[in-house]
Amino acid sequence: MNEWDTPERHDLRASVAAFTRAEIVPNLAKWEDAGEVPRILHLAAARVGLLGIGFPESVGGQGGSIVDANLVTEAIIESGGSGGLIAALFTHGIATPHIVSSGDAHLIDTYVRPTLDGQLIGSLAVTEPSGGSDVAGILTTARRDGDDWIVNGAKTFITSGVRADFLTTAVRTGDPGHGGISLLVIDKDSPGLTVSRPLRKLGWHCSDTAELSFDDVRVPGHHIVGQVHSGFALIMEQFVSERLNLATQAHATASRATALAVAYAGTRHTFGRSLSQRQVIRHLLVDMARRTAAARALTRQAITYAAELAESSDAPDAEQRRKATLEAVFAKNTAVEAAERVVSDAVQIFGGMGYMRESEVERHYRDVRILGIGGGATEVLNDLAAKLMGL
Repeated sequence: MNEWDTPERHDLRASVAAFTRAEIVPNLAKWEDAGEVPRILHLAAARVGLLGIGFPESVGGQGGSIVDANLVTEAIIESGGSGGLIAALFTHGIATPHIVSSGDAHLIDTYVRPTLDGQLIGSLAVTEPSGGSDVAGILTTARRDGDDWIVNGAKTFITSGVRADFLTTAVRTGDPGHGGISLLVIDKDSPGLTVSRPLRKLGWHCSDTAELSFDDVRVPGHHIVGQVHSGFALIMEQFVSERLNLATQAHATASRATALAVAYAGTRHTFGRSLSQRQVIRHLLVDMARRTAAARALTRQAITYAAELAESSDAPDAEQRRKATLEAVFAKNTAVEAAERVVSDAVQIFGGMGYMRESEVERHYRDVRILGIGGGATEVLNDLAAKLMGL
């Protein structure tokens, strides 16, 4: 037994799997066609305690650590869910941690608690048409006007931006560079804030994605998250958790694709024999399982280290932060590489059926492609790793 397989976490995995099979799997194809998941799913997930896992009870969560939060992701995907479903249902996982970290009681009571209760949907608005991974280059501005902020600019590729009730938004409140960025919580129905268009995507079809525009949007001054000009640090602080969850999505998708391929190879007969009786397929399945296991091990190692730092009574020092960031980068890039290869191999094993929309592996093939882009593109993370290694 290890900390990923305690009796409590075994029960958590079982309950998440049961919820997935009952509430998600029968409806997922319909939600894919609709381009979004319904708000009632958030309420249903909150009722069984899923939305607040990994969030402290003091802010309305169910408690638990980053290990528990990633176990939920694993269990949903391995039980027939999808990366797009995770992105849509758990978008608060990237929209609210900055608010929690700030300790602002008003913002926590107004936005975090109702979100964890399934009443609100939050979204993180960072990426802009002019650039994605270059967070320090944010161009959307917020200027003071009395007690308020006036926001102008545009955001794109915003997950849950169509359905969101509020946006945790990166804005420039100061000089160029990372030192001039702040975070504001902006109500979606604020005058001047519009969804320019919902975006159609290769994958993650059930996760709505928006292009947003801000035209003299007035935001109360107390909606600042943390201190003015502290936004870049807050965003970077949460990137480790986001990248680890994307790594978990990757290895869980690879695991699910491998399981589907093994089952199909055992029942699909060609030229008088099952596919699993053919050496080329048997070896391919072994290779898929090996890649998945390696990605899972590296990801869980990084998550365990992040959990240890979070649970320590001492604030992490510079070397610990460097190590946590580097391990998250290695985990994400390794898991993404494995998932892309494994899911492609699964489609190949399924043959023509793998190319059909009615086949689950087809959805995973489309969904997995975003993982090497979101949360820091693979190339950007490799360059970050080189810097962290002192190269």
